[in-house]
Parts: sequence; structure tokens; C-alpha cells
Amino acid sequence: MKKLFTLLFFLPFLTTAQNTVCFTIEPNPNPNDVALAPFTKYVDVLGCFSIYAESTISDAKVLHAAAVAAELLDNNEDGVVDDPLIESQLLSENALMPIFSSEGSSAENTFFINYNGDGVSAVLYKNEIDPTQTGHWGDDASVEEIMHTINHVGHTNVYPNAFSLQANSSLLTDAMDVARGGQFMSVPNNYPASAWYHYDDWTCDYECMAIEYIYWAQVSNMGILDDAQTASGIANEWEPYNASLLQSMDVLMYALITDPAYKLPLLAPDGNYCPNSTYVSEIIESVGDYQVVGFVGKEGELHTKYNDNNIQKLKSEGVKYLANGVGNLSVNNQEIIKILLDKNAKTHQQLLDKSNAFYDTLKDLSVEEIAAMGLFPEDDPYAPVGRSQTNWH
Repeated sequence: MKKLFTLLFFLPFLTTAQNTVCFTIEPNPNPNDVALAPFTKYVDVLGCFSIYAESTISDAKVLHAAAVAAELLDNNEDGVVDDPLIESQLLSENALMPIFSSEGSSAENTFFINYNGDGVSAVLYKNEIDPTQTGHWGDDASVEEIMHTINHVGHTNVYPNAFSLQANSSLLTDAMDVARGGQFMSVPNNYPASAWYHYDDWTCDYECMAIEYIYWAQVSNMGILDDAQTASGIANEWEPYNASLLQSMDVLMYALITDPAYKLPLLAPDGNYCPNSTYVSEIIESVGDYQVVGFVGKEGELHTKYNDNNIQKLKSEGVKYLANGVGNLSVNNQEIIKILLDKNAKTHQQLLDKSNAFYDTLKDLSVEEIAAMGLFPEDDPYAPVGRSQTNWH
């Protein structure tokens, strides 16, 4: 998460005609990796998912893929991956989405000849990405392919009892056997009339069918397929194209993908990802040089003194003032705290160095005595002169 907040606060965000994305495109960080060498563009998504793209892929399309990945991982867009277990799994497998100029390009051939990891489950091509129609069937494959990768690399491994792809192994495959009208290890000549999932791609084996099934269920529940044209276009493969139909027709799958235990995304990506950026930026700007002064006490308590408006805003942004030690603060909170403290004339390290050593003394001193110790600039209009200590932590 540290990466996200570094980008959020210190790098410019790109605004297209419709989308706002708070990521930046960087040079390929692994140019010496033979599989990754053909890529020139790179985006780190929330520290656990990477976008690699050829030079011919426009910045708008690269950032669109990054935004979609971020929205699927951080569905409430608070800057934090919704499921830490999925985050850890994706990170451990170096999950990534490669974007190629075209199918069969030299970059694609080089990649697949040399790649030997477990972090890739799908690819995107330049003509499959449309930032103006996020996830729309037939126009933008970003949601589908990135969702496949997150589900395959992440959920099937983290929650095997729920999402394992092998027959008779999980809640997912049990539900799929019902949706297909029976357990078919290969595509049947004809699906039973009772089936509502009847994918007929002969190259797609049972496990492939299962990963496609998760996708259909998730995007139906999100409302991405809920228009007459799309419903008609996908009817030969999938019938419950919206949340209401899914809930009534596919009871098992609806229950699985909405179970809060698995933290699957429920809201459709729209290609915009900039979590609280304007709001937080306004707060940072309003803080000024000396409105935030603090020290960390023995119990990991961040004591701060600043005006009432800012404390309410920052609390609403989720900044924690009590934690089980500084080391256990979430990275995004540490980053915000550091940014705020660094905006003081006093350095972050000075405050930290003094905090534990003087904690026992400080807690018993008056605010005037604390101010006299040099923790506040002499001209600080917000120094707690004349107030009791209990009013400024």
C-alpha cells in the first residue's frame, strides 16, 4: 500500500475525457528478465499486481487496465486491498497482466517461451481495451481478463474449498455442475434444457469452464451485462445476465460470490481509480506547516494537536491514532502520518526519537512545559499554550 500512497500524493494523475486514474506509468523495472524484456511500460497496482505493456499500447489503455485491476482488488476504493490474503497471494506469485499489441506478436511469443511463473492466467491485446466502455461485452475485455487472473492466481489458491477448479472439490464446481445441468468433463454435444450455463468452446476444459463461470456470475451480479443487446449476444453461453436473474436462477453461485467471507468485488469497475485523492489532497494542503505536531508514545499512540476541523476530516479518512505500536499501523496510515509530520518544521525522526524517551515525563507535564522543550516552533499559532494536555491528543 505504500506504493499507492506515494503515487497518490507525489505524482500527477492522468485525466482522460472520462477517466481519472491515480497511477503513473513507469519504465519496465525488469528489463533483464527475458520474458519481460519486450515491455516498456509498467504500472504497480497496489503493490501486488503488475501491468506490463508494449510500447505501442497507449498510456490511456495501460492506465485503464491498472484502474480496473485496482477497482477489483480495492472495491470500496479506500486505497487498501480488500482482502489481505488475496493481496499476499498475488504478491507471492508476482501476479501480472501483460498487454500485447496483437495476438501472436513477437513480444507475446518471447513472453510465453520464457515465462515460467504462476502469476499469469490471461492476457490483453491492444484492440480489446476501450477505456470509454469499461467491461462492456464485446468492447472492453479488461474486466474479464483481469478478473480471470485475480480469481485464478488468488481465490482458487487462498480459498480452495470455495473456489478450487477441479471437479467435486469446491462450492464453485458444485454450483457449476448444477448450472450446466450435470457434471461434464468436456463440452457435451447438447446441454440439458435445464442448464443456464452452456459454454460450448471445445478448447475450454472443465477447469477453464469453472474460471469462466466465476466471471459470468460476478459481472452479472455487478450489472455489467444488464442491457438487451448484451443479454441477446451472450444468451447462447449464459442466461442470468443481471443480479435478479442470478439470484433466482443460480442460488448456489449467488450465495458464494456474495459471501462476505471471501470479499469478492460486488461493484462494477468504471475505469476511474483515485481513492479520496481530492479530499486527502485538500486536507494535506489545509494542514499547512504547523497545524500538525505530534509524538508517538510508548503504547504506539500518536498524539497530535491541530485544529478541530482537520482532526475530524482525518479521522473520517481512517487515520488511526491508537494502534498496537507504530510498527503495526497499516502502511497507508504510516504514510499519511509521515506526510503530515514531515510538513512540520520539526522532522519526523526528531519527534519519534524524543517520544519514547520522554513519554513518562511528557505525560505529566503541562502544555507550557512541553512547548518549552522545543517540540513546537516558537511562532506556532497552534501550539497548545494555555490548554490542558488532555485537549490535544
